Amino acid sequence: MQRQLSALESAGGRTYRFAASTLLTEQDIHRTFAKALRFPGYYGGNWDALVDCLDDLCGLVTGRVGIAVVVEDADQLLTAPDFPSLVSVLCQAADRANASTDLDGFPLGRPAIAEHFIFEFSDFDAERVAVTVRQTDLTVTTGDGFAGAELNPDEWHRHLNCPGT
Repeated sequence: MQRQLSALESAGGRTYRFAASTLLTEQDIHRTFAKALRFPGYYGGNWDALVDCLDDLCGLVTGRVGIAVVVEDADQLLTAPDFPSLVSVLCQAADRANASTDLDGFPLGRPAIAEHFIFEFSDFDAERVAVTVRQTDLTVTTGDGFAGAELNPDEWHRHLNCPGT
């Protein structure tokens, strides 16, 4: 992981490190991300606004290349009630930031920005992490030393095409 973070930084990208203790409640999550990533003053402090702001980060924050957010001591988050929502929102934000079109399929007029969200655990149990964050809108995979989450395209696109479901 350190090699990949170094490569991102060598290309001009930025790495941000958060202590898990600053992400234990939804309010903490919004405050921490807003401060560290320089969200605008009108940031709404809700999940949708978090996706929007992560999708629209300025070049100063991303180096015009991308970001990696590393959450240290993430074991604390396994019992935090908002951890599954946070993972889903981060997947949504990364998907949108890395896209070249908006949700309606129109070109964005800006380059895609790579966003990576990494949770470092002291006592890592891939299955426990997977069970904790698994939800219908995510595909969660596990392997030797990792658990990964991404948007479930079937579920996600069904929700996008059917408002209110």
